[in-house]
Amino acid sequence: MDDIRKYLSLKLTLDPNGKCSYGGVTPPECLRMIKKGLEDPKVKFMIEEMEKSGCSIKPNKFIRGARCQQLAGAFFSPGRGIHICCNNVTFQDEVTQGMIHELIHAYDECRGKNLDWSNCYHQACAEIRANVLSGDCHYLREYLRGHKNLRGHEPECVRRRATASVRSNPNCTESMTKMAVDAVWETCYNDTKPFDKAP
Repeated sequence: MDDIRKYLSLKLTLDPNGKCSYGGVTPPECLRMIKKGLEDPKVKFMIEEMEKSGCSIKPNKFIRGARCQQLAGAFFSPGRGIHICCNNVTFQDEVTQGMIHELIHAYDECRGKNLDWSNCYHQACAEIRANVLSGDCHYLREYLRGHKNLRGHEPECVRRRATASVRSNPNCTESMTKMAVDAVWETCYNDTKPFDKAP
């Protein structure tokens, strides 16, 4: 349990000088990008759906900028909210996409009262859903990442990104990760809640 606590409560520090040592944007720029991201229709929709599910949040407190020690654009920490990694983002789209992806995790946490992030199967499902529903695997994003296969790109991207996320969980070995992603794939890939269909 201590390993998973370390995994979920990653060290966060804002740079007091307003500079991010790993690149990215300054905290004031990051805050401006977060505020702009809160105007995105998908972000607004996810916040509304969380409220409907009984998990009302104050977006300006729930979603905040941080200097992160891991290579991620954003992450969700149960009980702490969403952290946008200012030192790892450069463009508005990265911030907005990170918010959408992590809001899907927050929504899953809200609706699945027994969601256990240390469980490889639970995390695999959450990562599959977040990658499908957030638009992370849109063909243009994939193309810009250097993945040029247009035919069948979306499921390949979802599987690749979900596998990479689950693999970073200290409780999930390589073989457990593959087994978990394969086991929950069909159900979680097709679970589009709170959307009527995958956007």
